[in-house]
Amino acid sequence: MADTTGTIWGVGRRKEAVARVRLKPGAGVMAVNGRKLEEYFHRGREQQAVKAPLQLSPTPGKYDVLANINGGGPTGQAGAMVMGIARALAKAEPELAPKLRAQGFLTRDSRMVERKKYGRRKARRSFQYSKR
Repeated sequence: MADTTGTIWGVGRRKEAVARVRLKPGAGVMAVNGRKLEEYFHRGREQQAVKAPLQLSPTPGKYDVLANINGGGPTGQAGAMVMGIARALAKAEPELAPKLRAQGFLTRDSRMVERKKYGRRKARRSFQYSKR
């Protein structure tokens, strides 16, 4: 499960975002793309979402979380990081997997942006009708 340094990997995806997450035994430090979690995700909702899988663990500050995220926007990146953390936690502590799955952290959200069609302004929105 873990490599020679005790690091556990997890990959999460959401929309166009991909997060490669490493869990290391440590003091609970969270870093995203070389920055602190609070510097990277400014909204409290995204910060809480990222911390949620670790809150299910009996010892939330047991692991350091290091993530590399690319693609997508803030919401998609937060969702991808949640899934990456959950997958790594499930590898580290298999007894947590049913709890993580029940909360929906291990399920890939398959919703993607619908493509734009020709003859329309957006995917479904038509151009404004003008009678005269």
